[in-house]
Amino acid sequence: MKKAILSLMLIAVICSCKEETTDVVNIEEKSIEIIEKSIKAQKEELLAKGFELFDYVDEKTQDTVIMQKYFIAFLKKGPNRSQPEDEANKLQAAHMAHLGKMYELGYADISGPFDDNSDISGITIYNVPTLKMADSLANADPMVKAGRLVIEIHSWWAAKGFPLR
Repeated sequence: MKKAILSLMLIAVICSCKEETTDVVNIEEKSIEIIEKSIKAQKEELLAKGFELFDYVDEKTQDTVIMQKYFIAFLKKGPNRSQPEDEANKLQAAHMAHLGKMYELGYADISGPFDDNSDISGITIYNVPTLKMADSLANADPMVKAGRLVIEIHSWWAAKGFPLR
């Protein structure tokens, strides 16, 4: 009798494990479907807005990564740097406000200064669909308008949504 009960319990455990395994597989398959739909929807939305994209397949993992064209604006020292200190400070505050607004509106993903005393003062990475738009936004910066900075823009491909590390 004990053997029969143990056998029934063993069969019950095996069957429940099979069901759990099937449930896990089904959940994983559904998750993959959702991710694939999300990626497809994200790509369709970006393409509709005019962004340039391509798929990159990682040879090691075989994962497909969306690559997007961004625009990096190099902020270089401009020809007019002789403003009085109080005016230069006001321009700096307006410059920071402009960059903050670009970030809040989703047009710029990251900005920052360099500290090596070169002619390049900093960068801003614009997340916009065209060079023309990036150039227009970068040249709207009060420091650029005042001639304290000049802009040099380059297109740059990066994996969409990947964080800095």
